Amino acid sequence: MDIFKRLLKRAKPHIFKFVVAMFCMLIVGSTTSALAFLVKPAIDDIFLTKNARMLMWIPLAIVLVYFVKGACSYAQTILMNFIGQRIVADLRNELYAKIQQQSLAFFTKNSTGLLMSRITNDVGYIQGAVSEAVTSLFKDSFTLLCLIFVIFYRDWKLAIVAMFVFPLTIYPIAKFGQKMRSIATRTQVTMGSLTNLLQETISGTRIVKAFGMEDYENKRFSGENENLLKLILKSISISALSSPFMEFLGGIGIAAIIFYGGYQVINGHSTPGNFFSFLTALIMLYEPVKRLTNVNNTIQQGIAGAQRVFSIIDTVPDIKNKENAVSLPKISKMIAIENVTFCYEETPVLKNINLTIKAGEVVAFVGMSGGGKTTLVNLVPRFYDVTNGRILIDGKDIRDVTIESLRKQIGMVTQQTILFNDTVRNNIAYGSIEKSEDAVIRAAKAANAHDFIVNLPDGYDTVIGEQGTKLSGGERQRISIARALLKDAPILILDEATSSLDTEAEIEVQDALENLMKDRTTLVIAHRLSTIRNADRIIVLVGGEIVEEGTHDTLLGKKGEYYKLYNMQFKGDDNGIRDGMDGSDHKELGR
Repeated sequence: MDIFKRLLKRAKPHIFKFVVAMFCMLIVGSTTSALAFLVKPAIDDIFLTKNARMLMWIPLAIVLVYFVKGACSYAQTILMNFIGQRIVADLRNELYAKIQQQSLAFFTKNSTGLLMSRITNDVGYIQGAVSEAVTSLFKDSFTLLCLIFVIFYRDWKLAIVAMFVFPLTIYPIAKFGQKMRSIATRTQVTMGSLTNLLQETISGTRIVKAFGMEDYENKRFSGENENLLKLILKSISISALSSPFMEFLGGIGIAAIIFYGGYQVINGHSTPGNFFSFLTALIMLYEPVKRLTNVNNTIQQGIAGAQRVFSIIDTVPDIKNKENAVSLPKISKMIAIENVTFCYEETPVLKNINLTIKAGEVVAFVGMSGGGKTTLVNLVPRFYDVTNGRILIDGKDIRDVTIESLRKQIGMVTQQTILFNDTVRNNIAYGSIEKSEDAVIRAAKAANAHDFIVNLPDGYDTVIGEQGTKLSGGERQRISIARALLKDAPILILDEATSSLDTEAEIEVQDALENLMKDRTTLVIAHRLSTIRNADRIIVLVGGEIVEEGTHDTLLGKKGEYYKLYNMQFKGDDNGIRDGMDGSDHKELGR
């Protein structure tokens, strides 16, 4: 119930609409019971005593009651749906914003499909609980109370007999609710798995086709889909069982009433009008009781969804601003990494790293996969926080400055180019939307992208498809470089920016990177060692530790780890290290 209370609290800003809606619900309940109330004078006064005056007034009263009931029902439906939809929309916004606040570690623990399922499927269950269930809960409760008043007013003895059946329904309703919550939770987990599978296989369709895994993926999807089907059918089965079960109990009650009430009328202790008014109210009771039974199922599903949604909303981001965080001025001196250790789930990834990078310096990080290169570079923009030690920019600990001002200083170009299904212009201006059209074009020209952009069907207004699928790898990378150029950040991170390109595309991208790197503090992660020969310094990481540091020629001369890496990369070349010393087939990063 704590979860449901949290949902109801979100209705507080709409309290006036909620009060009006509740008043309308009260009128709906009252008018429903009024119809049952009018049965007695209709039968006794019109059909038994043949009162002509009542023949005129009772039909008019019935029309008026139905008109008021319809108007109030319409008003409460509009108001409650507005409140419910507004609460759910706000909740979805809050959930999305909370996801955006999380660190990279959060996304390694929660798959894309699971998070998508939270925002779509789970919030959808909440929508049913807030919009439909709350409405039914209040409206049907009011109707129920008014009808109970009618049956007690007409014949309290008969009412006691009828009420004897209702306590018998409490236990099965509770059991149905428990079952529904359990199944709803499992359904939402399965839906999350299914969404994740869809996201992975659709985005990775080239790999699926390349490896001929269509049948395998079809079987995986079919298996998850069958699990979902079984859970949905169980949910339907419980919902379907609850209604006839309630009908059966209601039938027992009505049979008892007809027997006892008929006995009263036959013996002159009651009138036919009184009995049928009572019976009408009792039969009318069935619908709100039935809806309230189903409301319990809907609420249980909504609570299960809300628990999953609030579990994310309540997640405190690993990376956040300190209370007194200050804005970081533009770097003018250095980046200092002091005694930095980083652990991922208690596993050390970096160990006691000490490094100073001067402003304007180009520093390359190399080593075998898993050595900690990307992790170290990701600590600078605070994608992760250090476990021990600290990182300083011009003497300021990056944990003492605002995340916004820190990341404003950093531009990134990664191996996996992230582009959006939007225009070329908007992709280049991403993060710098205030920049002018001329600035976007200048950045594109500096990135060697302008010529191919203007040849696209709509030029800068061309929509490039999801992840830029309408462009080649080199074109996508040059748009990414143009985006970094437009941002004009003083610190630049290049994470294997050319490793996935062919030679021709790499040459074009390298020229663009040269323009991007001018007058910037540049951190380069590279597997292709020939591209970093002219870096000011090369840092060799092995097992999360710095084992060597120096220029390309110096490190080759030491014949240590860098020498081994370089020789390993060029072992198929007859000239071996000599080619590494004298030249390269590729233009180098750095000056």
